[in-house]
Amino acid sequence: MSKRYTAEFKRDAVALALSSDKTVTEVARDLGVSPEGLRGWVKRAKTDRGGGPAGALTSAEREELVQLRRKVREQEATIEVLGKATAFVCPERKGLLV
Repeated sequence: MSKRYTAEFKRDAVALALSSDKTVTEVARDLGVSPEGLRGWVKRAKTDRGGGPAGALTSAEREELVQLRRKVREQEATIEVLGKATAFVCPERKGLLV
């Protein structure tokens, strides 16, 4: 079972991991979190600060991508409904819509 940590806790844990002479595993053990989780938070923080690998998305970019994909799905569903409605109302135009 995974725990949920606040953004403030994650931010503080990352700051501690980056400023400490200890390894990430040792810092994680001291904080009572999983080392893999803390490594992920550190990696995300570095990417958000522009220090990630080339092409890596920041958290803001990831959220925007999720929203845009949701919007595209909604618009595709709307287009499908409109196409079906048009085919029902104007059967002669059935093959003209995408």
